[in-house]
Amino acid sequence: MRTRTLLLGLLAAGSVLVSAGCAGTDESPTGGPAPRTVVEVPGCGAASWTDPAVLAADRAPARCAKGTPAPRPLAKKRKLTIVSGTLSAEYVAPLVVAARKGEFAKENLDVSLKVLPTPDALPLLAKGEIDAQWAAPEAAVMNGVAGGFDIKWVTGNFSPDPASKSGLWVRLKDGESADRVPMAGRSMGTMIGKGSVIAYPMATSLKKHGGGLDRIRFQQLGSADVLTAMRNGGVDAAWLLDPVWRTVDGDPKYAFLGGQPLGEPLGGLLFGPGLLHDDPDAGVALTRAYIRTVNTYFAGEYKSDRAFVAELADLLKTDESVLRSTPSLRVDWEIRAGTTDRLQDAYRDAGVSDGDPVPERKAVDRSLYEEAVGHRG
Repeated sequence: MRTRTLLLGLLAAGSVLVSAGCAGTDESPTGGPAPRTVVEVPGCGAASWTDPAVLAADRAPARCAKGTPAPRPLAKKRKLTIVSGTLSAEYVAPLVVAARKGEFAKENLDVSLKVLPTPDALPLLAKGEIDAQWAAPEAAVMNGVAGGFDIKWVTGNFSPDPASKSGLWVRLKDGESADRVPMAGRSMGTMIGKGSVIAYPMATSLKKHGGGLDRIRFQQLGSADVLTAMRNGGVDAAWLLDPVWRTVDGDPKYAFLGGQPLGEPLGGLLFGPGLLHDDPDAGVALTRAYIRTVNTYFAGEYKSDRAFVAELADLLKTDESVLRSTPSLRVDWEIRAGTTDRLQDAYRDAGVSDGDPVPERKAVDRSLYEEAVGHRG
C-alpha cells in the first residue's frame, strides 16, 4: 500500500464541508470548520442545482438566469493565477471568455491565465504557488491526493452533445461491422496516456467489444499523427477529438465505438489550499464568475450565435469554420457522484494506479459552487 505522507502540512480539517445550508472554511471554536452562511441568490432558483446522484444522459445541466449569480466583489483586490494545458481548446473557452468579458474583474479578481502542463502544475498547485488549475482528476492528480496533496476538484467543465462522435474510432477489417468489433489485441493510437480521464470512457467502450485497457496495446502519438497512423495502418484504433473525427465520419471503413459519457463532466477547476482554506471568499468569487459566464454565454446552443462564434474563434485563435463543424459543448459546472471512483477503477485497470482508492470526499468539493448559486445542502 502506498505510504501516505502529508507533504504540505495539511490542515486538520481537510476539506470544505457542507452541512444544513452551510459550507465550512476557517476553524471554529470547537476545532472544526467554521460555518459559512449560504444565502439565496436572485436568478438562481431550483434549476441552479441538480442532485449529483442523477446520472441520466439526458439530465439538463444546472442553470441560473443570464447574468447571474450577480457579482459580489471582494473588499480587497485579489490576484489569482489559473493554469491550463492549453488556452486554445474549446473546453477552455469559458475561462477565456470570463477574462475577456471582465467577469473576473467584476468580483475584484485580477486573474492571469497561463499555459502549463498538468505534471508541472500539480506540485505548484499543492504548494499554493498557483491558485487553480483547469484540468481533470487524472491519475497523477488522484495519486497526488492519495499522497497528501491538498487539492480538490471543485467545478465541472462539460459533457459532449449527443450528436458528437469525439471518442474511440477503429479501422474495420474485412467482414467486420460496427456492431461487434473484436478489440482484444489491437493497437490504440492516442496522444492521451493511460492516466488520462479518457481511460474511463475508453474502458467502457472497449469492454463492449471484447477488449479492455489491459487487452490492447497503446501507442502514444502526437496530436497530428493519431489520425494518420490509423489511416495508414500504423495503429488499429484511435481516440479522435473535435473536430478530427469529422474526417472519418460516414466512411464505411471506420466505426465509432463510443465517447465520453453524456451528462458527466470529467474535468474542470482544481483548487489548491489557498482558495480552499486560506481565502475561500476568493474561491467562491472565482467560482461565481465562472458560473455567471456559463449562464450568460454558454447556457445552450451557443454556436447558433454567429457573432459569438466569430468572437470565440478569435479568442481561441482557431478557424471559425472548424469551430462551427462540431456541436456546442454541454457546459456544466456540477460534478456527478461517483465519477472519481469510476475514474480510479479505470486507472487501476490500466496499471497506472495502485493502493487504496481515494474516497470522493477527499478529492471533490461541491460546496463552492453550491454557495455561489445559493444551494443549501
